Amino acid sequence: MIERIQHLLTEVSNWSAKDAAELEALRLKYLSKKGEISLLFNDFRNVPSELKKEVGQRLNELKTQAHEKLTDLKSSFEQQDSDTSDLDYSRSIQNGGLGARHPLSIVKNEIVDIFARLGFTIAEGPEIEDDWNVFGALNFAPEHPARDMQDTFFIERNPDILLRTHTSSVQTRVMNTQEPPIRIICPGRVYRNEAISYRAHCFFHQVEALYINKDVSFADLKQVLLYFAQEMFGSKTKIRLRPSYFPFTEPSAEMDISCHICGGKGCPFCKHTGWVEILGCGMVDPAVLENCGIDSSVYSGYALGMGIERITNLKYQVKDLRMFSENDVRFLDQFKSAY
Repeated sequence: MIERIQHLLTEVSNWSAKDAAELEALRLKYLSKKGEISLLFNDFRNVPSELKKEVGQRLNELKTQAHEKLTDLKSSFEQQDSDTSDLDYSRSIQNGGLGARHPLSIVKNEIVDIFARLGFTIAEGPEIEDDWNVFGALNFAPEHPARDMQDTFFIERNPDILLRTHTSSVQTRVMNTQEPPIRIICPGRVYRNEAISYRAHCFFHQVEALYINKDVSFADLKQVLLYFAQEMFGSKTKIRLRPSYFPFTEPSAEMDISCHICGGKGCPFCKHTGWVEILGCGMVDPAVLENCGIDSSVYSGYALGMGIERITNLKYQVKDLRMFSENDVRFLDQFKSAY
């Protein structure tokens, strides 16, 4: 065995490699579990007792030299890779291709820009919220279905802490800390415990708006909605308001727009009705104002909210919500021409 060790020591000292692939081949041949040096260690148990000390020292010397040789060769490759002496710093940068803005960002920015022209400012809040700001202050009764675990992600060990289910929690925070007049728009991500499919996801994005001042009426809300619809979908867009129910607004309505694909004549996209639903809205319930420390006998206001994915689907006809979160470059490249 001593002769075999001496032979391998000579081989190790003569190791050379042109690239990392050859270096890896050497490592596998000599130092892997079935490599030649490893096999010698496996045979060490068969060495006579009087020779174990000498053979053991030789084996350790062989293994140490092999590792040191591998390290030296590896360092020489790294030095070659980091050598920049032959670089031409005057060369122009190669165009690696421009990135594309995400369609949700495009639509969100457009919505924010439209409301900014009406004097709305952006307000933001935490995604991990307490029960009061998400539900209690907004007039949700304790037995309301939205509080059920099927809809809401509650934080374990603390049933009062949860992932916000709507950006209305930002509105309650602003109303609790700011005196009217209030004119804000609240974009952000929200979470609901729903099965993921082509039409639903466990997280999505909303934009909500809130205006509180003296003598605010439903007519003011309707005018803002018409302006938004025509700015977003075209000047010929019509709107339709249908009575609805939300715990935090009274009266409440859902807004439809005339289908911008068929012009209201009826097509498969609008299910041959000529109308497409895009958002919910209403006058802020006086109880919500009082919950947030605002005198409802002096002030009134309106609120509206929409899903950014919904508006994006209407503008670009994206049929599967999952595509928005899969980061498929082929999908995102389609929006390079969008601002």
